[in-house]
Amino acid sequence: MLKIFFRSIALAVCLWATSGCGIIDMFYLPPAEDTAQEIFEAANEAMSEKNYVRAVELYNKLRDQYPFSPYTVDAELSLGDAYFLDEEYDLSAETYKDFESLHPRNEAIPYVLYQTGMSLMKQFHSIDRATTELEEAYECFDRLVQTYPDSPYVKSAQANMLACRKLMAEHELYMADVFRHMKKYGPAWRRYTYIEENFKDIPEVEEHAREKGLSTYHLYRAEQAAEVRDKREGSWKDWFRWL
Repeated sequence: MLKIFFRSIALAVCLWATSGCGIIDMFYLPPAEDTAQEIFEAANEAMSEKNYVRAVELYNKLRDQYPFSPYTVDAELSLGDAYFLDEEYDLSAETYKDFESLHPRNEAIPYVLYQTGMSLMKQFHSIDRATTELEEAYECFDRLVQTYPDSPYVKSAQANMLACRKLMAEHELYMADVFRHMKKYGPAWRRYTYIEENFKDIPEVEEHAREKGLSTYHLYRAEQAAEVRDKREGSWKDWFRWL
């Protein structure tokens, strides 16, 4: 009878220990990680809800935790889209560039080139600023047109190339006008001449630059003549002062 009692006690202890381990596991073991597919689907859902910040977080999580997942390449491309739709154009441009560098033969490269150009173009806000982004955007669109002439993005890329050129021409015209306003007629005339020679594809700007360039050239020549006259008169005045 005593043996049965002790056996019952031992069995109860074992059962308690087993259930106790389950309780310990429940409270102290880390939860199971989401799979790559689950993260990708959650990120896509965030995109559909226009929660781009959350989508960026999830696409980055997928890329970092599952770099070799079959979903990772699509996540890298969608990451660029999430930045673009969130108007983080500097980040979207860098992300698209990274995608092209990592996957140069991917079938989405024409789209990537187009989106890179758009991201760069949207970083330009005023003609009084440098045109570095516009020049780089133009190169992206041009690469798309030259390398993938059958792409559905070509027509829009060509229109954007013209828009980039017009903005670059307007920037040059603005700078020329600034020099003219400051009465720096030499630099202004050279800017107007540069526009005439390099932006014939933007006729409205080229014509304006030609007209202003001509009048500015006359002001520049008059300025040079005045300098020569002042220098000559100054030398005569110095000679009489010496006498």
